[in-house]
Amino acid sequence: MAMPNAATAPVRQARILAPDVSFERRPDGVWYARSPHTLGPYPATITKRLEHWAFHAPDRTFLAERDDTGAWRRVSYGEALTRVRSIAQSLLDRRVSADRPIVILSGNGIEHALLGFAAMYVGVPFAPLATSYSLVAREFTTLRALWATLNPSLAFAARTGDYDRALSAVMTDDCELVTTDETSPRSFTPFAALEARPPTPDVETAHARVGPDTIAKILFTSGSTGSPKGVINTQRMLCSNQQMLVESMPFLAEAPPVLCDWLPWNHTFGGNHNMGIVLYNGGSLYIDAGKPVAGLFDTTIANLRDVACTAYYNVPRGFEMLLPALRSDRAFRTHFFSRLKMLFYAAAGLRQEVADEFDALAADACGERIVWVTGLGSTESAPFALCTGAQMTSTRKVGVPVPGVELKLAPVGQVLEARLRGPNITPGYWRDEALTREVFDEEGFYCMGDALAFDDPADPSRGLVLEGRIADDFKLSTGTWVRVGPLRAAFLAAAGDLAQDVVFGGEGREAITALVFPNPIACRRMAGTAGAAPLGAALASPAVRARFQQILDAFADAHRTSSTMIVRLLLLDEPPLIDAQEITDKGSINQRAVLRRRAALVDRLYGDAIDRDPDVIRVKKGTTPS
Repeated sequence: MAMPNAATAPVRQARILAPDVSFERRPDGVWYARSPHTLGPYPATITKRLEHWAFHAPDRTFLAERDDTGAWRRVSYGEALTRVRSIAQSLLDRRVSADRPIVILSGNGIEHALLGFAAMYVGVPFAPLATSYSLVAREFTTLRALWATLNPSLAFAARTGDYDRALSAVMTDDCELVTTDETSPRSFTPFAALEARPPTPDVETAHARVGPDTIAKILFTSGSTGSPKGVINTQRMLCSNQQMLVESMPFLAEAPPVLCDWLPWNHTFGGNHNMGIVLYNGGSLYIDAGKPVAGLFDTTIANLRDVACTAYYNVPRGFEMLLPALRSDRAFRTHFFSRLKMLFYAAAGLRQEVADEFDALAADACGERIVWVTGLGSTESAPFALCTGAQMTSTRKVGVPVPGVELKLAPVGQVLEARLRGPNITPGYWRDEALTREVFDEEGFYCMGDALAFDDPADPSRGLVLEGRIADDFKLSTGTWVRVGPLRAAFLAAAGDLAQDVVFGGEGREAITALVFPNPIACRRMAGTAGAAPLGAALASPAVRARFQQILDAFADAHRTSSTMIVRLLLLDEPPLIDAQEITDKGSINQRAVLRRRAALVDRLYGDAIDRDPDVIRVKKGTTPS
């Protein structure tokens, strides 16, 4: 289809705070930044908002998910509070406590949400774990480690049949299994039994003891630079962060938000940010059982055909996969943009051409563009911390601190590390005092490990850009630093759909090389091989190798310095493995783990036989870094 001129289309109005900021630079090179806007009051506990909406809008849909017939099963605010209080009583009966938290193994679902809110209602921590640790992993290495750290007294899995192997690996006799699957061969408690217990005054007594410092949940980091860490999330973190969101994006509170969302609740983006937006502002969350991977994204499309969101949140890959359906179906396009006020992405960088095409499609569908917003945060910041506001002039920007957050930019080597302080910052890691001490500096700022730079060094008020994880950077044998974050973003942009991810070798070596995880679908399509054919056959095809040769040569021509030129690469036919921590459950690559596990492949890229290695793709002769 011919794209309309999005540049001339107006932007649909949505009240979003301008990214105002005050910067101060100290003589030692440290920068401090904060918003000039004061953070307003917020409740002591997030369940106060459940009580608020149960009183003011008891019949409004809070949560909805598809049942076995495909119809939406809905829970109103009033019903949710009633069920939460009954479940809370059952937890008190069992004396579940902070010493032995609740573990939730299964993914997003109504019962998952109700159990989590019931735990928070009476001050019992819970830990939702990534489903991939149970359903994708083979050896359950990470699951065993997390289970040992938590030592849970109660575990929930909606469908125990799916989790049978994982449960066999970790369950102990003193841990109660709760499930909605009454066909389970294991000893279990039906979820309905938790809800059948009428609440006693003990529930209100326990609820009254819950305060801002009470642990709400334990969220494990994705492990993109190491093993997952158990981040303590307090009630103060959750509530202050939602107030920061409302003050940064006031339109969220002007009308009940409607979200259709797949982002997993074991992650801060889905479980804190998006769930919190709905609850805090009395909205409705339609739980999307799809996700942006082949075979499951059709479910997302079907749900979005049903639900017109007021704001849409996703990772960049989700936006990329949504484009073909929007492009080819005008009715769907019109429906999707009909009441949308904001497009928000996080967790990775968005390619500019993807944002540009969304602008064009929105202009075609409704005559207006939809504002793009992004930012920067972490599990430790609950997560909202920096935001671009509505003035995102490029997809590289992450914005400035939101109201209530202080940002410190501290020189670490040749880069500036982002450090955060505020009511939304974690007090530390679950049962790991040493690690807690390690991540806070002498002024009490949490050290993110992310490198930031000014979008315009001559004008700091224009905001900041993300330059990747400091831990991934390395030095060549010449002493030259290689900044992995910007290099990775540049290479993946050059490779387009042919590459899913890349890691770089070269630490202590003379030049940079790459291990490329190709996109199987795109490579098989280019090679003309069937979907079931081995990926290696597609990667060995002349068409695919010639295209990667072109990509490597063009990249070398555009990146001539030793810190940016890639001289050789290998295409990998084995995907990164979650058991080996090469990839996180949210799909982020762990550069160090990949290089460690595949050290022999890196050695091949520097060995004496590289000129005779048929698998190695080398930059064209005569091209050398300067």
